[in-house]
Amino acid sequence: MEVSAVGSLWDGVLELTKAAQEKGTDPVVWAMHVSSNLNSEGESLPSVDFADVLISHIFWENNVPIMWKFLEKAFKFKIVPPLLVLALLSVRVIPCRNFQPGAYRLYMELLKRQAFELKYQLKLPNYLKVMKSIDAVLHLSQIFDLSQREPGVLVVEFVFSIVWQLLDASLEDEGLLELTPEKNSRWEIIYGEMDLDRHRDNDVDIKKAEKFERMQNANTVMAIEMIGQFLQDKTCSRLLYLARKNLPMHWLSFVQRLKLLVAHSSVLRNSRTLSPEALLQLTSDTSIISRECKTSSQQKFHKATAFDYLSSSASFCHGSTHSALWIPLDLVLEDAMDGYQVSATSAIEIISSLVKTLRAINGTSWHDTFLGLWLAALRLVQRERDPIEGPMPHLDTRLCMLLCIMPLVVSNLIEEEERIPNDETENGPTDHWKEKIPGKCQNDLVSSLQSLGDYQSLLAPPQSVVAAANQAAAKATLYVSGITMGSAYFECLNMTEMPIDCSGNLHHLLVESCIARNLLDMTAYLWPGYVNGRISQMPQGVPTQVPGWSSFMNGAPLSPLMIHALISNPASSLSELEKIFEIATRGSEEDKISAASILCGASLIRGWNVQEHTVHFIIRLLSPPTPLENTGDNSHLINYAPILNVLVVGIASVDCVQILSLHGLVPQLVCSLMPICEVFGSCVPNGSWTVRSGEEISAHAVFSNAFILLLKLWRFNHPPIEHGVGDVPTVGSQLTPEYLLLVRNSHLVSAGSIHKDQNRKRLSEVAILSSPNSVFVDSFPKLKVWQRHHQACIASPLSGLVNGTPFHQIVDGLLNMMFKKINRGSQASVTSGSSSSSGAANDDTSMRPKLPAWDILKAVPFVVDAVLTACAHGRLSPRELATGLKDLADFLPASLATIVSYFSAEVTRGVWKPVLMNGTDWPSPAANLLNVDGQIRKILAATGVDVPSLAPGGSSPATLPLPLAAFVSLTITYKIDKASERFLNLAGPALESLAAGCPWPCMPIVASLWTQKAKRWSDFLIFSASRTVFLHNKEAVVQLLKSCFSSTLGMNISLISPNGGVGALLGHGFESHFCGGICPVAPGILYLRAYRSIRDIVFVTEEIVSIIMQSMREIVCGGVPRDGLEKLRAAKHGTKYGQLSLAESMTRVKLAASLGASLVWLSGGLMLVQSLIRETLPSWFISVHRTEQDKCDGMVAMLGGYALAYFAVLCGAFAWGVDSSSSASKRRPKILGIHMEFLASALDGKISLGCDSTTWKAYVSGFVSLMVGCTPNWVLELDVEVLKRLSNGLRQMNEEELALALLSVGGVGTMGAAAELIIDN
Repeated sequence: MEVSAVGSLWDGVLELTKAAQEKGTDPVVWAMHVSSNLNSEGESLPSVDFADVLISHIFWENNVPIMWKFLEKAFKFKIVPPLLVLALLSVRVIPCRNFQPGAYRLYMELLKRQAFELKYQLKLPNYLKVMKSIDAVLHLSQIFDLSQREPGVLVVEFVFSIVWQLLDASLEDEGLLELTPEKNSRWEIIYGEMDLDRHRDNDVDIKKAEKFERMQNANTVMAIEMIGQFLQDKTCSRLLYLARKNLPMHWLSFVQRLKLLVAHSSVLRNSRTLSPEALLQLTSDTSIISRECKTSSQQKFHKATAFDYLSSSASFCHGSTHSALWIPLDLVLEDAMDGYQVSATSAIEIISSLVKTLRAINGTSWHDTFLGLWLAALRLVQRERDPIEGPMPHLDTRLCMLLCIMPLVVSNLIEEEERIPNDETENGPTDHWKEKIPGKCQNDLVSSLQSLGDYQSLLAPPQSVVAAANQAAAKATLYVSGITMGSAYFECLNMTEMPIDCSGNLHHLLVESCIARNLLDMTAYLWPGYVNGRISQMPQGVPTQVPGWSSFMNGAPLSPLMIHALISNPASSLSELEKIFEIATRGSEEDKISAASILCGASLIRGWNVQEHTVHFIIRLLSPPTPLENTGDNSHLINYAPILNVLVVGIASVDCVQILSLHGLVPQLVCSLMPICEVFGSCVPNGSWTVRSGEEISAHAVFSNAFILLLKLWRFNHPPIEHGVGDVPTVGSQLTPEYLLLVRNSHLVSAGSIHKDQNRKRLSEVAILSSPNSVFVDSFPKLKVWQRHHQACIASPLSGLVNGTPFHQIVDGLLNMMFKKINRGSQASVTSGSSSSSGAANDDTSMRPKLPAWDILKAVPFVVDAVLTACAHGRLSPRELATGLKDLADFLPASLATIVSYFSAEVTRGVWKPVLMNGTDWPSPAANLLNVDGQIRKILAATGVDVPSLAPGGSSPATLPLPLAAFVSLTITYKIDKASERFLNLAGPALESLAAGCPWPCMPIVASLWTQKAKRWSDFLIFSASRTVFLHNKEAVVQLLKSCFSSTLGMNISLISPNGGVGALLGHGFESHFCGGICPVAPGILYLRAYRSIRDIVFVTEEIVSIIMQSMREIVCGGVPRDGLEKLRAAKHGTKYGQLSLAESMTRVKLAASLGASLVWLSGGLMLVQSLIRETLPSWFISVHRTEQDKCDGMVAMLGGYALAYFAVLCGAFAWGVDSSSSASKRRPKILGIHMEFLASALDGKISLGCDSTTWKAYVSGFVSLMVGCTPNWVLELDVEVLKRLSNGLRQMNEEELALALLSVGGVGTMGAAAELIIDN
């Protein structure tokens, strides 16, 4: 009955329509009758069903003018939903437009009137039913394949489909559809049901045909103009922007077709209202929505935070404005120079991610980005022009960063930027629509390198690389002069023989490095001003052949002279390294050792053009393959002992280890050293190997060298308390053997990825070639047992030594060896537990235990405990103690590591009485202690930090805890030479850490003793002592942080750099001898060298937030000229001059936030950043803050909110990246989601805030603006409901357009809400 009633309803209405059509009834009368009938039957208007009935009646038997008038009145009387009618018309009219040009014209007229009135559609009572009907008519779900079927989503798809249908129709009308890849309309699926032949008029005379043709041409013009109107209309263009963001592949296809129309349409070229360029611009403009969706506060924020990137300064001490963009990069580069810490991640990966972050946040061009990279690296080198001596990375590491790491970073960035994504998973879903201009990035690289000529003071080469720079300049001169010479010629060339000045600089070396990596070609030599002129002939008198790489490649043998030449001069090409590597793997035993020495020579230190290959060859040699015929019990590594020892010793220097760290090879180096330690530590030293020099190498020597290098790669001697407070560990605590092996194994896992960059490919390749399987600590049982004993030694006092056991005999044997001269006397002096170490005098050989190194290391803590106890009870003199420990370390150098662990643990326990450093029993620091104290004070003068005063005249006796006194006495027995360097590199940082953990003035006392030992290291030692001040006093840390901010912002007068910026923050290095003696060290350098030992790292974060807010008051109230303060305040009222003043002030705001974010990220890494966003910032907003009341309060509050927003976003971007390429980005959705939930809840009124409301509003709008504009991928990862709540909160703050912008980049989940908000506004 119900179906029958419905059928009779539409039959009756249809009969009424037919009667009115035949009678020519007034359309208004018809509309009134139809509306009355439908209302009387209870049909909801506008009626979806009647729309289908009416359109079906019109097409095509009743396609007459009066019916179109009826249809128009049906719109006016709201009888039918306009959008549904337009959808129904499109599938009927567009495919028949060539046969029914009049209907097509009328359809477009209706489209022009109804399609842009979308707000009315949202208010229809049956809005959802209407959109579902449109979906069914146009097959939107099938075509666009979106899981979300909300009405707002369907509106976007409807508008997109209408425009696309008009585009395809226009292409077909001009015969251009055949040029598309598909060669047909995208909408054939919905046209397929139309019987076109049925509507073809076969009886068309010539006049009618001509009329049709004119109408068709006019329709094509109108259709193209309609496309332009849709793209120009405020509401529809925003809806199309949503399609662009959320339907990237469909949008790409649409734009390709539009470009085809622009390129070939004669109709468009002849249009008077729309040019081809204008139509294309409407789609190529990446800010379709941002053109009009910035609120006043957003505009103020974006204008204020936009830097005018000025690069006119020729000094590396840039002022705050010029250096603001790149301070994070300068800090990261300088931090990588800390020799006390290596990194498990390559500098290439770290810097590449950082550069992408800074470019996204600051919106710089690739030219400015590359220029910022070069300038930061040049500043890094110039800070070490006059280095101080000491066990720390020097110029070689900094040059590696400039001339090798930076070109590799640039190569990675260019490859990623200009690579075409293969699928949607490679780039984010928001990246497909971004247009990339082929070669643009490469061209910007060239222009950035050319611009370096304007920075002559930064390009001056350090003395050690002058010769290399001159050679690079001479090479370019010969090239531009048309003179072709082989590399052998340059090996013999003397610059004095050149007829013109060929003085080179760092610019020439950098260009050579880029050429070597195919980033440039030799046309770079033709750049204006690159060379000083041309020469007409080759210089005379140059020898044709000398020992060097050229003669070696031509077949010369590895004679001693040749070996020396190859060690002293770096290789210039990969082929040269490959030949050396082949000799190292297949040559004679002597040649293998020589080849290994060559690889560890100048090619490693100064072979910048091939350094990445050199380090990989070295790592591969450290993991020799197991031969097929190796069937014995002994490891195959035994046969490689000489070459392994040469390699381990060759890479043991501070600079070499740091260079390997920069290349990301520390995890693989650990993996290569562990089997060496396991095998040689298990060997009984019954034999030895003799090398060409005559030196004998024992298993103990190979083990010790490898073991000490292994331990330098992780903070093995640091107590557990340093592993952090709460759940926020310090950065260095992650460098455990287990973690490093996991990182190394991850390189194997990523080997199959086709999307990884060149750096990851290199790391994967060397990992696979070294060991194709995953490696774990369990694979090395002896090492694992030692590590367990080592950790037990740190955690608790020694126990378990039982008299008479074999292990007890080992301990006694070592004591006998150490104190053989004493034991030859009449009484025993040292005991291990219950026995004494006395006996008959034996020769030295018989006194040395023939034991595996692992067994000796296990006994060393008990040995050291016995001798320390004996010394404490007066049975052993301090001198005898130091001599005995030195004998033990000389017998097995690796035992130094266990001695370090024991002393570190005992000092931490604090059970030993202090001893008097009086010069009789123990060495005395009195000779220069007061001088050292004065120098420390001078270094700290710039920070305003005060240290406890040492009593003048030495009336207060100098004392040290016994373990520390014993350790420093042991270390000063070592000679300062190359042979002892690798041992001091292990003991030195441990001694400093040990002394730093003791009460003041232990560190000055230790520094005084060592400066007496090594006067040339005095500057380094005094600086090291000065930085430990910050480990004892939180107030000193706060003062140092404040000094970093005030110096950078130019708020104080500094001897280092009065203008602020990088120059004031990082200065010129450690020291500079002007004004007599050491000048104050830059506060940034002090912080970078001290923060790793700060235990309460969360405290540092809280202080940085506080200092940022304090800086806002200084910037507003004290950081601008007095005559400009009123104008700055006027910015609140929107005056033009005021906005400019606000922008100047915001430069410092952004600089403060950038510095704060950099310090937080460096200090605690990912965990600390997550703690900041999850806990610290919400707590700050909830807390009540009392501030001084003055006229600046409103401005201070607003700028403070913006500063915190920029600070928070930068912290997150540093830790997680702006995209999803890093492993850390996997943690971003959870932590960011918690923070967004906090913002949304606070905006909902569910959380009470204690901060200033202006600060809160500025923070929310600033954070969301930065996230929407700079990190849109973050928004896609957030919960849709949270985004909607946040959007509602923004609307309550009168941030309508920002709310819309947030929803617009929120993905498909917020697409419907965004569409409805667009239409509603």
